[in-house]
Amino acid sequence: MTLLFCFGTRPEWLKIKPIIQKLQRNQYKLLFTGQHQDLIDDVVVDHTITPHHTTSVTRLDQVVSDCIMQFPAGDFDGVVVQGDTASTFGCALAAYHRKLPLLYVEAGLRSYNLNHPYPEEGYRQMISRLATVCYAPTDLSAKNLTNELVNGQIVVTGNTSLDNLVWYKSKCQYLDKVLVTMHRRENHGDMDLWLIAINQLAIANPNLKIIMPIHPNPNVQRHRHLLTAVQVVDPLPHDQLLQLLVKVKLVITDSGGLQEEGSFFNKKVIVCRQATERPEAIATGHLHLCPHPAQLASTFYPLIAQYYTTQAPCPYGDGMAADRIISHIKTTILR
Repeated sequence: MTLLFCFGTRPEWLKIKPIIQKLQRNQYKLLFTGQHQDLIDDVVVDHTITPHHTTSVTRLDQVVSDCIMQFPAGDFDGVVVQGDTASTFGCALAAYHRKLPLLYVEAGLRSYNLNHPYPEEGYRQMISRLATVCYAPTDLSAKNLTNELVNGQIVVTGNTSLDNLVWYKSKCQYLDKVLVTMHRRENHGDMDLWLIAINQLAIANPNLKIIMPIHPNPNVQRHRHLLTAVQVVDPLPHDQLLQLLVKVKLVITDSGGLQEEGSFFNKKVIVCRQATERPEAIATGHLHLCPHPAQLASTFYPLIAQYYTTQAPCPYGDGMAADRIISHIKTTILR
């Protein structure tokens, strides 16, 4: 009895890894699409990858057709996907074509605006329709799936990303540091304005060390010269990113993963987006939306001026999501 875990980006790997670690080696195989080859090397060194490298993962038809060839019917008891990328959708479609059970991790996140984020929101909704089981991270995401009348079973598990963080939580500090990341497609048009606004904060607050691991996407890289007062570093391996995250006082990001991780560590997180598919932590005071670069300073200063006092638990889970998923898989899929 074998599960096929599919991933193409670093966030996808980080969120399926806690599940894989609880299975025996003969119970799973891994398929890597190669979507984020430059970011993935530091997180797959401990595993033998069954590689599926496509020449252009932006061509969804190529992803689907190649993945179908990788999914011979009967070889797997189920296909596990996570997230909302072209890799996730392509592998989900391939599983559907091969009539294999599809297990969708982190299902039910919604903006209900197909253009924000594009194309991720469309992928999420379509994958949920194909899934045999939807593993929802929160009650709200499960409610979204219930309201949509999806065909598959809905199981609330918490978010697997937090399973990676339990060891780090006791090491939290609130030093005069700020972590910044920016990469989302929806911000590419204003990326220069975002980076100028971030740099202005660094100039006005020399007592704060503002650190930005810069994304390799050319739409970000071509504006890095604007960050004259920011400590710009290359993308960090995930363990090094977590070591930095536990020490900062504030996070400025458009990353979904950092919204979850920052909330788990009780950090203040400024979300540089018009909306978030993770609104639970807005209610608890962990997340603060900033829809436009012109509003960054007015969002930043009230948050940085006070020590973090929110005692509300992280709404995205308790670090035990993989255990719940494995328990369900063993009683329903691998029985």
